[in-house]
Amino acid sequence: MLFPDYIFETSWEVCNKVGGIYTVLSTRAKTLQDKMKDRVIFLGPDCWHEKSNPFFIEDKKLFPAWKDNAAKQGIFVKTGRWNIPGQPVAILVDYQGAYARKNELYGSLWQLYQVDSLHAYGDYDESAMFAYATAKVVESFYKFFLDDTKQVVFHANEWQTGFAALILQQLLPQVASVFTTHATCIGRSIAGNNKPLYDFLWAYNGDQMASELNMQSKHSIEKQTAHNVDCFTTVSDITAHECQELLDKPVDIVLPNGFENDFVPKGAAFTKKRKAARKRLLDIANALMGTDISDDALIVSTSGRYEFRNKGIDVFIEAMNRLNYDGNLKKDVVAFIEVPGWAGEPRKDLLGRLESGKHFDTPLETPMLTHWLNNMSDDNVMNLFRNLNIRNSHDDKVKIIFIPCYLIGDDGIVNLPYYDMVLGNDLCVYPSYYEPWGYTPLEATAFKVPCITTDLAGFGLWANGVKGGGSEIEDGVKVVHRTDYNYCDVADDIKNTIAAYSSFPKAKVAKCRSNAEKLSKKALWSKFIRYYEKAYHIALTHKNERMNHI
Repeated sequence: MLFPDYIFETSWEVCNKVGGIYTVLSTRAKTLQDKMKDRVIFLGPDCWHEKSNPFFIEDKKLFPAWKDNAAKQGIFVKTGRWNIPGQPVAILVDYQGAYARKNELYGSLWQLYQVDSLHAYGDYDESAMFAYATAKVVESFYKFFLDDTKQVVFHANEWQTGFAALILQQLLPQVASVFTTHATCIGRSIAGNNKPLYDFLWAYNGDQMASELNMQSKHSIEKQTAHNVDCFTTVSDITAHECQELLDKPVDIVLPNGFENDFVPKGAAFTKKRKAARKRLLDIANALMGTDISDDALIVSTSGRYEFRNKGIDVFIEAMNRLNYDGNLKKDVVAFIEVPGWAGEPRKDLLGRLESGKHFDTPLETPMLTHWLNNMSDDNVMNLFRNLNIRNSHDDKVKIIFIPCYLIGDDGIVNLPYYDMVLGNDLCVYPSYYEPWGYTPLEATAFKVPCITTDLAGFGLWANGVKGGGSEIEDGVKVVHRTDYNYCDVADDIKNTIAAYSSFPKAKVAKCRSNAEKLSKKALWSKFIRYYEKAYHIALTHKNERMNHI
């Protein structure tokens, strides 16, 4: 098999933690770095500017001669290492200067590839400028250090960097291109606009839906990149089907998302962190609601991006509300929604209670919210709380709390990073309607937390495949069947699973936790990197064929 001498990989989330793609790249990086020894180079946006970037370790002594040469060409970068396991080489790209050539770039992309930038809005311009600047950085680096004797792969992730892959085909046709869409723009938009995606996927025309949903430009760059790169990939079979239907292009290979568990604490350290997380979460619950909550209460959570329907936040709240009235529930439940909303400041009244160290027997105002929101009256979570009359009353067996901020350890209330918090859970629930892969359940299982997900998530389908049938909570992951129309059945399945789990004896709970951890180890990058090796081979093979016709 052909294998590259150098890999350049780019994403808006290199050294820039925004969502799941950061996890994909940052956990895979060590496996590639071990194999390639600084010949894998990640390129991300210099969006922190002069502020300190906690994800990037600058090294001004890295490639100094090239940087000076690039600066003479108007190309400005910061060199260093990504602050993750393996510490691979990272280049942060200053893309502000690219705006001067925006119209020229868009005209060229239309002439060469029929990329429609006419309807661009929002983050389209910024993404295009970053990607254009990234292509120029790779061209400059290649011409300074490399030549045609080297096998080189350029890997672009998501539509934001598709521009770079197409531009590089013109600048450096001898570089093989890989493009990974982690979710199609139009598929996510169809789902997010409450349209039934799956039953009618065969009938949707991607171009027509892009026009209807005002997504023409993003859909256009994604589609044209998929059609023109040397290897087109996605992350799961469910999204591969979506690509074929909405982008009119079958993927060349599916690249399932792996994981590294080297940051999961072991032994006594795990026990200590789990105890600390549970104490913090239960202290927050008492300070908010003024009710006694037993130490053996079930702590349940959901988390991820604030996509109310796509991530299943709506059905999670519905399930918790139904669980409150279920006679089979044997323990109290404290359920947390950990998704970043439009958060204002941490609640001073709550913070005061937490800092006092006292125990409270009266609730605060709005005892289901840790941070005030800038849109209290039209936030989706708060509105559903009101519609279902969820008040966290003293007699409710299920209490539900919304933590509407990024959990990186400095939110002012929880003050724990997400990974130090998630291991405090007894169960995690991710009932996604649209989820190409689903890192949150994989992360949970790595921390020995059994979880509930759906078969509309790539991870859920994978878990079913490992089981060879429907995966149950006893296997570490309960995979709920979900369709366009069975919202109520999904809520009941979640409710019933948690109610049953509440009566499990300790030995059975321990077995569930052990099976969750075992399942996560089957998704380590050491198991999944072979799919990337095949993708590089496909890209280099197609590049060679393409070059023979130039």
